[in-house]
Amino acid sequence: MDDSQSNGMWREPSHSDIDFQVNACTLASMDPRQQGQNTIGKAKRVRAILYTAMEDAPAAASKFVAGLLAKIRASGGFRPASPNYVGREAVENAKAAFASEGFTLGDDGSLAPKLLDALSGVELTDALRIYAARAQKGAEDAALVAGTGKDLMEATAAHALLTLNGSYPQGANFEGLLGMAFVALGITAAAMPVQPGESGVKAMERGLFTAAVGVNRLRNKQGTGHGRPWLPTVSDEEIKAAIEIVGAVSAYMLAKLARKARSR
Repeated sequence: MDDSQSNGMWREPSHSDIDFQVNACTLASMDPRQQGQNTIGKAKRVRAILYTAMEDAPAAASKFVAGLLAKIRASGGFRPASPNYVGREAVENAKAAFASEGFTLGDDGSLAPKLLDALSGVELTDALRIYAARAQKGAEDAALVAGTGKDLMEATAAHALLTLNGSYPQGANFEGLLGMAFVALGITAAAMPVQPGESGVKAMERGLFTAAVGVNRLRNKQGTGHGRPWLPTVSDEEIKAAIEIVGAVSAYMLAKLARKARSR
């Protein structure tokens, strides 16, 4: 989003192009230029919008990024022969930034979630951790693992069992798979009887298991993996809570898996 090229020419996208994307995503209240700062540069302007929107309106921020990327791509920003080309270093920096959030940015500017089916071992652990962190912030697309249709908790449980035991029962239902993963990770599952004088941590872990099973029941499992992965009767506030539970349970399993790995 540099304001100009080395030859002094203005580089697209223009401020007008940014106006269009900002208004399309209803982010005008977070836009310094539309709040009176007319002399702000394009890079600082976009950074300021995203800094606020990523916290206060993450869905709109995602739409804004997608729109900007599409405009930069259409303007030749990813094409080396174009006068609007952003440069190899900028492209590589952007690819690294998106990768750290679980996305793959192509050389041509195309953006897609990482397909976790192609990953394994430490690389898969890191990718699942990114998904879990995004789910904890309420990112709806983080609730399902890209390209697999699996619930993030299901994918994390399977990965934990595969890492610790070398295999996992692919035909197991969600509750059974999660229970096996909890046991393997040393986490208390709901079915485990309460012991006299046990710590509050065990009660918390049983609660996590029960909540995870409840969230899984809210899943729309009849679809093709496209569109909203929730039953139509689930409200927005229930969906947000469900996604955050997905993130919390997955992150907890991954933390326990990391501890197990260190103790081996």
